[in-house]
Amino acid sequence: MKAVVFDANVAKYIRTLLLGKISKKFFYNRFSCIQLKDIPEPELPSENYVKIKTTYAGICGSDLNLIFLHDSPSTSPFASFPFVIGHENIGVIVEKGKAVSEFEIGDRVIVDPVLDCDARELPRCPSCQEEEFSTCLNITEGKLSPGTIMGACSTTGGSWGEYFVAHRSQVIKVPDTVKDQEAILVDPLASALHPVVRNFPKNSEKILVYGAGIIGLLVVWSLRKLGSNADITVIAKYDFQADLALEFGANRVVKPREGYLDDLAKVVQAKVFRPMIGDKVLLGGFDKVFDCVGSKKTIRDGMWLTKQRGSYILVGLASVIEKVDLTPIWFKELNVKGAYCYSTENINEYRMSTYQLALSLIQQHKIPYEKLITHYFKLEDYQKAIEVASSKGSEKSIKVVFKFL
Repeated sequence: MKAVVFDANVAKYIRTLLLGKISKKFFYNRFSCIQLKDIPEPELPSENYVKIKTTYAGICGSDLNLIFLHDSPSTSPFASFPFVIGHENIGVIVEKGKAVSEFEIGDRVIVDPVLDCDARELPRCPSCQEEEFSTCLNITEGKLSPGTIMGACSTTGGSWGEYFVAHRSQVIKVPDTVKDQEAILVDPLASALHPVVRNFPKNSEKILVYGAGIIGLLVVWSLRKLGSNADITVIAKYDFQADLALEFGANRVVKPREGYLDDLAKVVQAKVFRPMIGDKVLLGGFDKVFDCVGSKKTIRDGMWLTKQRGSYILVGLASVIEKVDLTPIWFKELNVKGAYCYSTENINEYRMSTYQLALSLIQQHKIPYEKLITHYFKLEDYQKAIEVASSKGSEKSIKVVFKFL
């Protein structure tokens, strides 16, 4: 089968980093850590697994972080090389183990990518016993090679390949009323819902969403669809992002230009001060800040834009950030929280997986996929797809997907 494979060793990693300083294309050309290859189809690890033929696969911001080597090497023990990239998925079951009775060959399904204790066929660790699957303690053990999620594990394959395998506990059947193009957005919507549900605002609160890529936009969309009447400000870099943020329910959009901290301070009546050295700081701020970028600037400014004893939620997958001033954490007594993947959420006195919640919201509200999915590519054109996905301003890209049909 054809698949885009990530294979890194120390020499290749360093070489790619150095060549990438010349041109970003060195991160995804024939000298890089990723290649389009013909490889064997993954086999079922046990009778509790199914094999899925990919229909659509999305390019996630975390995939781009991987390709451009922005991820910290500290996470390398929690992956197994080489692996097929990709976790955003929808496909059709083409093979199933003898123990699988709840699904049939031909079923259209999505797969929750988290490779927890259930997927590894191990007794549940303390995190999994609490249904906090994204913080599983056994991500290097059991039936599978190391990997936090599908798309970082050599055993399962990934959605940037023609086939991948999944444990029955990961699989969710897609209702006939949900289109493939809607279903491929379950993963990014779940990534937005996880921090939103865990930090759901009061209607009286003022919220800042820093970043208007797919996750930032879906943070706004999910807040409104879950019934929040909080005041929402979005920081959007590009006009097309700003327009969609307003359409999804933001009260206002601010561009991250010179003096934007002053503009934001006016929204929440915060006071702005100029220190003797460095950028402006604030007293006061937003009740909750969802940082959907995770860069040095957004972390620094995002924390200062959070009010005293407010919550700063890091949604963007920040890695090694040098010389970030952590003063606002103690000076403002901030609640600093992280969000990784998806898990199990409490919603309206029910408890359900974030993936199932995302699928339910899509069924109920019909997510506007035609505005969010901006580009479609064949897998063979993966280099162009990466170029477009990583050039949001010039390409006006939001969600870029591979189409296998």
